[in-house]
Parts: sequence; structure tokens; C-alpha cells
Amino acid sequence: MKNCTISKNEMKNIYKIIGRNVKKAREKKGVSQLKLSLMIGHKAVGVISNAELCIQDKHFNIEHLIKIANVLEVDLNDFFDGVSID
Repeated sequence: MKNCTISKNEMKNIYKIIGRNVKKAREKKGVSQLKLSLMIGHKAVGVISNAELCIQDKHFNIEHLIKIANVLEVDLNDFFDGVSID
């Protein structure tokens, strides 16, 4: 076992990749940010828009990702495509 060596900057890049992957899946299904927000139980588009772009230190949490994968009918693993940790 080793110590965690993932920096804040590396985590931000990971969140950005996940956000882009969510956006890609959402757009492929033809779902707007607002509709997706409503489908996962949020009343405003901010959760999705901020997390897709990883702005204002907002990102998707595991609950968001599970709900989004469920409503978009995609594999949860798709959101982690391109994410690697060394």
C-alpha cells in the first residue's frame, strides 16, 4: 500500500474529465441540462452546468453519477473514460 499522492490540481483535472464525459453522454441522448437536472431531482440547471464544466469548485458526486447513469441508461464506467491515476 502507498500514500495518496493525488494533488488538488490532478483531482480537478479528473473532475473535468468526468464532467466532459457526462456532457457527452447527455448530449448523445439529446437531453438538456435542465431536463437532466429535473430527472435526477434538482430544481435548477446549476448543478449540471457547473459540474460539467467543473466551475465554482463544483463537481459530480457519486450519487449524481449513479442517478445520471440510470436516467441516461449508460454504464457508470463511461463517466470515468480517460481517467487514470498513477
